[in-house]
Amino acid sequence: MREVKEKQRLSRDFRVQIFVIAIIASIVAIHPWYVPGEGVTTDLNYGLDLEGGSWLQIKLQGAVVQVDADAGELGKSLIESVIGIPVEVSNVNIPSGDGISSSQWSITFTTPEEVVQSQIELLGLGDATIGRKNDFTEVTIFTNKEAMITAFLSNSLHAEVVPIALPEGTEYEIRTAVSEKELETLMGTVGGSILKNVDGTAKYREGVSTETRDMTKEILSDKLNALGLKDIPVRTVGEEYILIDFAGIDLGTAKDIAEKPGKFEIRIQTVGNETTHVLYGDNIASVGIQGFHDEQWYVPFRLTDSGAIALQKKAIETGATDDPDLHWLIMYLDDNHVYGAPLSPSAAFKLTESPIYAWEASTGNNEDSKIQAEQLQIHLRAGALPVNVELVGSGHVDAALGKQFKSQSIIAGLLSLFVVAFVVYRRYGKKEILVPMVGTSISEVLMILGVASAINWQLDLPSIAGIIAVIGTGIDHLVIITDEVLYEGKLPPTKVYLARIAKAFGIIFAAATTTIIAMSPLILMGFGALKGFAITTIIGVLLGILIARPVYGKVIKEVLEETE
Repeated sequence: MREVKEKQRLSRDFRVQIFVIAIIASIVAIHPWYVPGEGVTTDLNYGLDLEGGSWLQIKLQGAVVQVDADAGELGKSLIESVIGIPVEVSNVNIPSGDGISSSQWSITFTTPEEVVQSQIELLGLGDATIGRKNDFTEVTIFTNKEAMITAFLSNSLHAEVVPIALPEGTEYEIRTAVSEKELETLMGTVGGSILKNVDGTAKYREGVSTETRDMTKEILSDKLNALGLKDIPVRTVGEEYILIDFAGIDLGTAKDIAEKPGKFEIRIQTVGNETTHVLYGDNIASVGIQGFHDEQWYVPFRLTDSGAIALQKKAIETGATDDPDLHWLIMYLDDNHVYGAPLSPSAAFKLTESPIYAWEASTGNNEDSKIQAEQLQIHLRAGALPVNVELVGSGHVDAALGKQFKSQSIIAGLLSLFVVAFVVYRRYGKKEILVPMVGTSISEVLMILGVASAINWQLDLPSIAGIIAVIGTGIDHLVIITDEVLYEGKLPPTKVYLARIAKAFGIIFAAATTTIIAMSPLILMGFGALKGFAITTIIGVLLGILIARPVYGKVIKEVLEETE
């Protein structure tokens, strides 16, 4: 009768109920199953070193620099190279001040040739007025030096250039490999140069910004996930390198996957839900950084000549210029819908007269819209990475070797559990203590694996090391609980028990906090494989102190009461 009451008392304890639910959920997430010919299978994901496969290390090519140039020479060179006709700059109006900020300039040039609005739009500098006088075309462009330098570097180097505003001026991120000497020579053609630091060194460095590095990582992750592959970790190493693990994939296939661009497509509605093709990602000339204006988050992008003409033609053919709300522009990445919206009234009207090169895809005005704009920026770039990359390292882990590592990891885990059990039994000499203690350790491992399966976390050798570390720290905590419960070798009265168990958990929580704090820098700094060790250790410690160890404190009291 007493045993029945004890079991009822345990089953009604909310901590035990949570523990049981967690164990069941973990088993469901792991989903152990037997497949004829394959043996026991699970939904666990294994990393490169446990399954075999390939790895690639790529370097991001680029440069970050601060430059200056003569406004007149810069304008003449830029306009002639884009429009393709000789021009004469007749006036450059620079506002008072340092002339380097984003305050508006105006540049006026003349040419005997005809100039149309679409040619000016190709410059991407800003608004312009066009007039014809005495057999000459006079064009005034309203722009700023930041836009002019960005366009000049972009057109000269055939690469995307992103201006970055700084308190002391503007920094330009050039998303292709270019040396300091090459830049100095290029800026010399327009009466400019690379700016200098106080110590006389050039304001130039190889590499890209942290934002660009992280964007490249996100695009790679997005592309690999879209291909339907198993979870492939993409990690950043320093400011210039990205490391990709392809578990279960040979080296040749891995290179093909990494170099293959995503398929980006824009289609337009015809009738009902039917759509027709407009253009592919190779017709997107450039993609800007998401911004906010007119109470809307948006992503700016520019089309090539052929892309702008194709969009104009389809918009007119389908009737989108007459009734935009019935003919949305819809974007797809690898045949997955990523964005859709109708043409704005102004864009619809303008398309009836000429192609539009510069576009903005608006997403809304709330926080979700901002996130959607960030994702859309990544999707628009999926046809190609934002920077050129260079394969600087690769390698392969044989599948047989990975299988051997997996077997050895399981043996190491079981061996550590067996040794711990032996030491515990030697210390207490009671199986009534040994069984709950070992059972608690096994349950913690099961819950860690359940969480890993639920979040598609890849288990690698550092992760397995983290699990073994959790077993060790967990047993330490269980020993503290047991020693506090066994007051002078026997179970104390309930009041004393509660005081001592509270003391034990005070020690345990302090130790767990120290462990979590010690592991956190490895996650935040992203030290490659060590990140897996840190995450697994933290997950294990949290599951232990929040779920498993409180239940052990309750169970060990009931078990010891029964043996007395």
